[in-house]
Amino acid sequence: MPAVDVSSYQPTDDFFGAAYVDVLEERTEPVPHVYVHGGFETTSTRFSLCYPPADQYRGRLFQPLEGANAGHESVNTGPLGQVTGGLEMIFRLGGFAVESNMGHIGDVMDPKAGPDPTIYGWRAAAESARVAKFIAEQLYGSGPAYSYVYGGSGGARRSPLCLAYAPDVWDAALPFMGDAQDGDYGDFALLRGATPNFSCMFNVQRLLGDKINGVIDAMWPGGSGDPFAHLDVDEREELANLYRIGFPRGDESFIAQPMGQIWLWASMANRLQADYPDYWTNFWTKPGHVGHDRPELVDRDLIMLDTTVKRVLFAKDLLEDPTLQGPELAQTRSLAALFAGMNNMWRIPLAVQLDDAPQGYLTGACIELLGGAAAGRRLYALNGAGTVLMADSDGEAANQRFRGVEPGDPVRIDNRAFLAYCYYYRHHVPAEAEYQFLTVDGTPIYQQYELPEMSPFMGVKHTGRIEGKLLWVHHTHDSSLWPPQGIGFKANIEREYGEEIARSKFRLRWTENAEHVPPSMTAPGPSRANSTWLIDYHPVIEQSLVDLTRWVEEGIEPADTPFEYRDGAIILPATAEARGGIQPVVSVTADGAAVAHVRVGEVVTCTVDAQTPPGAGTIISIAWDIDGTGGFPISSPVDGTQAGVTATISQAFDAPGTYFVSALVESHREGDIHATARRIPNVAAARVVVT
Repeated sequence: MPAVDVSSYQPTDDFFGAAYVDVLEERTEPVPHVYVHGGFETTSTRFSLCYPPADQYRGRLFQPLEGANAGHESVNTGPLGQVTGGLEMIFRLGGFAVESNMGHIGDVMDPKAGPDPTIYGWRAAAESARVAKFIAEQLYGSGPAYSYVYGGSGGARRSPLCLAYAPDVWDAALPFMGDAQDGDYGDFALLRGATPNFSCMFNVQRLLGDKINGVIDAMWPGGSGDPFAHLDVDEREELANLYRIGFPRGDESFIAQPMGQIWLWASMANRLQADYPDYWTNFWTKPGHVGHDRPELVDRDLIMLDTTVKRVLFAKDLLEDPTLQGPELAQTRSLAALFAGMNNMWRIPLAVQLDDAPQGYLTGACIELLGGAAAGRRLYALNGAGTVLMADSDGEAANQRFRGVEPGDPVRIDNRAFLAYCYYYRHHVPAEAEYQFLTVDGTPIYQQYELPEMSPFMGVKHTGRIEGKLLWVHHTHDSSLWPPQGIGFKANIEREYGEEIARSKFRLRWTENAEHVPPSMTAPGPSRANSTWLIDYHPVIEQSLVDLTRWVEEGIEPADTPFEYRDGAIILPATAEARGGIQPVVSVTADGAAVAHVRVGEVVTCTVDAQTPPGAGTIISIAWDIDGTGGFPISSPVDGTQAGVTATISQAFDAPGTYFVSALVESHREGDIHATARRIPNVAAARVVVT
């Protein structure tokens, strides 16, 4: 066992007490490494460090930042981290891994730091990286020559702050799926906003109900392209607002079954109501608000129910109890696995089963414990159906969930606050361009309320004033961080430096057909596997990290992606040569068109055309899915030598129905058809209607 001694380490940031190590061991899973766990005295900051064998170390530090609010030091380097590369990827890239809890344990603030967003935004991460370098000198004889910080979602929110405010620690950053909260250097005020875009999305889900299936079908390949058909005037208005704000076209199935967006409501609902009470009261009682003026739009979904607890449920119960395996709980099960795996909450009850089923709109409803050991605790429904509700909250309630709750405990279900939140975006208009349709001549259409302060765990506004280099990766089909939010940092750095200097520091790269999480972590789609229209974006992140290291260490500039922004939508060039970036451009036709109409037993010919951008390598794989199951069992031969490939298959269907014939195409920078990493995917489909 190698020796590690941090007794002589002197923190650079005087907020942090002496460093300590409480776990030092050699591990073999998922790959051999030395594991170091510790923290800093007098603070809540903890870190996990993973060092590869010396023959794999090439002088690099990689620091993945956790998403959401953070608060855990073993997510990206633990089992869930393998979804986005984890230790295997970091070790392949010649680095050791650093992870911190960003200065807080769970959703509870550090008592010493209080609401200081600088601790949670970058300072805890920076001091953790510094002590990791100190330990690397002991293990390898020298510290890293280069250091990189990266992360998705909440990790993308914080990683640019690391580069801006701790340039002594990192050389470059790779945020993916970040937001556009940009401001001036040195502005350490708390963020404001509380994600008004999510409120509109939930309102569309609530108002449209089953009509959302027609919207999904219209926007899938070969559909009508008119998502507004068959909607009434209120539904049309709300869907149009959603698109204007930037919800990604073609991703409408995630309106029907959203993923982690509701977590953000649960994490701030108590604070919003306590600190900004006027809106939540006025929505129901004052003219100019839907709850008062148009009660018919909300009354049908209203829930106010007093009932009792039947039992509490752990993630294992939701995943294995045979009485809970119905399709109505499919997304609840997916979310339970995601949250339990991400936050190591397998031993904490995440859900509750009630004795009576609430009748109304369950999502976002307040679950208030009225008696028992947990009396007074308020959680909010993330998902559920019938009598089963999975929930989360803020602070210690988020850590406890349904701990201490017993069968028979009285509980109240009340969704009035969430119904008001569904119209929140109209009354809390931020400055970003995509919201200005809600104003006329700069004057908001609806009565406005103060934009609430957001959690200090999210850090502060981004700044374009950075040292080092930053490669931003954003997704075209992300329903959690929408495409317009990917262009804010580009605008900010160009304002700071001008376009020419900005290009020496910044690149923006788009990933087509990628959601907020890989398809395997999403709930099943309404009629086809999500993998037939969404990709696993991890290979893009790994290749982008490779490109970032080459930019920093060798001066080789990474390819970015030109785009157009119009009506809340990001529009990419149609050809690979014009689009650039690193992802193959793929199209599929059925009998030469986006949709083919055939009879049972009649053969249809499907054609895929795939092209790689200049410098992005060659096509190494083409696989077909015919029946929508996502298995992709049919392959077209490719030898890895061509940047452009066309392939066809012929297929007859033995039953009537609508089928989406999908082609999954992979490229590789070096054209290695046997590569196990950096296989860059894209996917496309054509519709076949069989009668």
